[in-house]
Amino acid sequence: MATSTTDRVRRMSVASVHVHYVAKVEKKGRTRAEVDEVIRWLTGYSQDQLEALLADKTDFETFFAKAPAMNPNRFLITGVICGYRVEEIEDPFMRELRHLDKLVDEVSKGKAMEKVLRAG
Repeated sequence: MATSTTDRVRRMSVASVHVHYVAKVEKKGRTRAEVDEVIRWLTGYSQDQLEALLADKTDFETFFAKAPAMNPNRFLITGVICGYRVEEIEDPFMRELRHLDKLVDEVSKGKAMEKVLRAG
């Protein structure tokens, strides 16, 4: 992935993408609560922390860098998202972003939350 694209994505606010995540899952009958749940599972943020980050328009680089507890099971997230095989992405930042994209994609496709959250 080109550096300029990566730099642009790092500076994007989470809030600007979150609205699209929510719209994507709601079109398929899922909810914002489920989007927020996968974000909390991945990053360790509380709902209050997530709300504050969205309100502050925190960028993705800061969002991932300051995440309280990246879930160790995130490496169980595999497959293709946005044309890239998640487990083969070398840039740690882009891999974390694609982990998030893949989780939201799975929610939108109707996958059971326990499966999305790699609980069983």
